[in-house]
Amino acid sequence: MSPTLSYLILLLLFFQLNTHQILAQEMRIVYTSETLQIGQISTNTFVHISYLNTNDFGKVACNGMLVVHEGEALVFDTPANEEASVELINWLENDKKSKVKGVVATHFHWDCLGGLNEFYAKKIPSYASTKTIELAKAAGYPTPEKGFKKKMNLKVGDLIVINQFMGEGHTKDNFVAYVPSDKVLFGGCMIKEFGAGNGYLGDANVPAWPSTVRKVKSAFPEDILVIPGHGKIGGTELLDYTIELFEKK
Repeated sequence: MSPTLSYLILLLLFFQLNTHQILAQEMRIVYTSETLQIGQISTNTFVHISYLNTNDFGKVACNGMLVVHEGEALVFDTPANEEASVELINWLENDKKSKVKGVVATHFHWDCLGGLNEFYAKKIPSYASTKTIELAKAAGYPTPEKGFKKKMNLKVGDLIVINQFMGEGHTKDNFVAYVPSDKVLFGGCMIKEFGAGNGYLGDANVPAWPSTVRKVKSAFPEDILVIPGHGKIGGTELLDYTIELFEKK
């Protein structure tokens, strides 16, 4: 490898790392407890972080997304347990004075729908892909009610959130949610934080994963914030990192 090429690669890595760090610093913590943390990352978009105890990876921090506008809210992936889900709903209703219009599960794993029963108790509508509903039922998990095949737009206040299945990866049913007004993409567990390992691959389609993320990258603008399923937010370098990670397998 020539010295010039080596320098360019190092410069690119430096730029990606600094972009990631700058974006990660943009999250302003607005609520915190032992079981739940909420941070604001743009005018209308928040990240909620809860914790899942696993046999293979220990206590894992799990990300979800909130979109809040004009007294309404949408929740993307429930917190990982019922206690944190109650906290989240209460925060939206009491602190943000917002009615929760719906909860969306971006794939069928427990860290996306483990708190769904608390949303049912509040008669909050739930959404997912038809594949997610099918897989959740088969696993005996709480099951979302309203399904879509490839794409579904949901409205919160005057904002639109685009939910779209782009292909298999972390699971057969994983899809992404995009907030055009804020240029925020919730990649869920399909997208890895910068520097992450493979994670759980028990339900993955690893060969398809890189091409699916390429489709995601080509479908949305370059200057976006990206929320991974676990870990720190970043930009499109998280998409590039995920592609590279699973192309090596």
